[in-house]
Amino acid sequence: MIAERHDTETPLSCPVLVTERLILRRPHRDDVAELAQLANNRRVADMLARMPFPYSEAHAEDFVRRTGEGQGCTYALTLSMTGAFIGCAGLDPTPKGLALGYWIGEPFWGKGYGTEAAHALVDLGFRNSEIDQLLVSCRVINEASRRVIHKCGFQYTGQGMMDSLAAGRVATEHYALSRSTWIALRSWPRA
Repeated sequence: MIAERHDTETPLSCPVLVTERLILRRPHRDDVAELAQLANNRRVADMLARMPFPYSEAHAEDFVRRTGEGQGCTYALTLSMTGAFIGCAGLDPTPKGLALGYWIGEPFWGKGYGTEAAHALVDLGFRNSEIDQLLVSCRVINEASRRVIHKCGFQYTGQGMMDSLAAGRVATEHYALSRSTWIALRSWPRA
């Protein structure tokens, strides 16, 4: 999933979020080693705009240090049963509106964690702001992310190109979820 960072004037409130299997909280120093290990994966980095590859502990330390500086919400995704760090997700203000972004470490793919985190962030975005729509983008080759996007009710709005630190210039698909559609879908199905 892809979200490009742009600042706006109104910061979001970013509370800790608890789902059935996840805790979404601000990244902290204790996450650095796991973050670096999971992010140092070409298959992850190639799908994102701002993640370099290779990804070092210095990158992870810088990322953790910078969280909270912008106007959006950046979360560490952790398993509620073990506390294990499994990825990151967030909401970023952009010139076109609030955008959802997420990534899951490869050992945790295919377990529904991306959908579970995305549902929590979609709910936060609409409950915590006055936005009329939420945006999300993914690489055209990222079928897993597209499934998450569809499960959240987003509708296709077009294609474009994006510059990825790891993959260069790549084709992307853009989606939007309106507030009215979100209201109709509020009882999210299980991932």
